[in-house]
Amino acid sequence: METTEPITRGRCLCGAVEWQFRGTIPDATICNCTACRRYGVLWAYDFDGERIRVTAAEGQIVRYARGSALTFNFCRSCGNIVSWRGSTAEDDGRFRIAVNLRLAEPEAVAAIPLRRFDGLHTFEDLPVDGRTVADIWF
Repeated sequence: METTEPITRGRCLCGAVEWQFRGTIPDATICNCTACRRYGVLWAYDFDGERIRVTAAEGQIVRYARGSALTFNFCRSCGNIVSWRGSTAEDDGRFRIAVNLRLAEPEAVAAIPLRRFDGLHTFEDLPVDGRTVADIWF
């Protein structure tokens, strides 16, 4: 019997950059670091080219390097933040990536459990409180 993995999709405002996440998204991370709180993002994590794929025409993604650890990736046309990507490979050669769940349709991500990360002070996960993306969606 063949099973079909769910696919969640998101795209920027103008539609020039799209992402897809294959499989069940385990959680959505909201971070209070100086960048994430300003961007207002909700992240879903995996590895570039594995469960996450970002597609765009050549030159459509603009990258902003945040130190040497990662880049934030934006649509050149509409300015939406689409993802972040690790600047260096993990020990196994894969690159960590996260996509911005706010670019998905709300009903597609509403039930995903929310994980809070204190990127400002402790760099640790905060206690899980049972909220989902729907609880913080505006």
